[in-house]
Amino acid sequence: MNDVLLIAVFAFGGAAGAGALGALALRLLRHRSVAVSLAVVAAVTVTAMLAGTLAVAWAMFLSPHDLTVVTLVVAMAAVVSLATALLLGRWVVARSRDLALAARDFGEGGTFAAPAARATAELAELSRELAATSARLADSRDRERALETSRRELVAWISHDLRTPLAGLRAMAEALEDGVAADPARYHRQIRTEVARLDTMVGDLFELSRIHAGALELARSRVSLRDLAADALLGADPLARERGVRLLGEDIAHVPVEVDGKEMTRVLANLLVNAIRHTPADGTVAVRVDRREEGVVLSVSDGCGGIPEEDLPRVFDTGWRGSPARTPPAGAGLGLAIVRGIVEAHAGRAEVRNVPGGCRFEVTLPLAGAGG
Repeated sequence: MNDVLLIAVFAFGGAAGAGALGALALRLLRHRSVAVSLAVVAAVTVTAMLAGTLAVAWAMFLSPHDLTVVTLVVAMAAVVSLATALLLGRWVVARSRDLALAARDFGEGGTFAAPAARATAELAELSRELAATSARLADSRDRERALETSRRELVAWISHDLRTPLAGLRAMAEALEDGVAADPARYHRQIRTEVARLDTMVGDLFELSRIHAGALELARSRVSLRDLAADALLGADPLARERGVRLLGEDIAHVPVEVDGKEMTRVLANLLVNAIRHTPADGTVAVRVDRREEGVVLSVSDGCGGIPEEDLPRVFDTGWRGSPARTPPAGAGLGLAIVRGIVEAHAGRAEVRNVPGGCRFEVTLPLAGAGG
């Protein structure tokens, strides 16, 4: 037993010395290629075995011939181990270089294409992560281009919409100033109307800028959708009467939601005004509330005749109007964009779909106490 313990001590001593030297070598070469590190690891392994073997051999007083045989066997094992480590290192380096080249193309604004050659599990995982990041960045670039296009269109449309009423206000003001207005009272009423419309447009722009800047602060409280819908229907009733459109409140139950009452009233008002303006006389605009697994759905259905399928994804985009006319009183195309921004700030979603005779705008909100 003492001999076995002595052999273990000698073997451990020799191997520990080789391991210490190997650790120092790895520290000095830690910034070099992985092939060098693998070669050092293989060399340390074989050297530790050789040192332990030689220490035991010397302690056992082996004959020179036996010691030479042991040393030669270990040396051959060292050659094979180093060659294997170098081959493995070169293979890993080649795969890493391929991945680096693919990542470089990705970093220069392109898309990431994973190298065709098989790689280690770690490099393959890294390649999958880079591919997923590339897809997310591509989606982000597409959204950015769409937003930039939307912003350009919005600036053009707002400039057009502002220029027309401002020109009219100037003409009416000059007529009143020169005393050539045949009916000053009518001019005053028209000026008030145009100023109110401009004020509404500026308010919408301010609201939209707060939404896009993430500065929309919500004062949430527990309210009933029936109360919100009733207030919105009451506010939209004069416009509906003027247009000859019937307003219906279908199955509006007392469903509790935790929302900012003021902002959600604005959402419903925008949806109702949009529906009334696009529904012909003698048409119907209906409001409905449904409970679903994902929350509560408040819908506004109109009789607009439907929206082309290719335009449905753009309905809530800033500045979208669905008509090339782009002239008042169509509005600046901000109302539905504001609807989506406010609803998403409430952890909900706004959608639109075609139904027989028109379309239905749906606002999905989480139930009170369900999170959000």
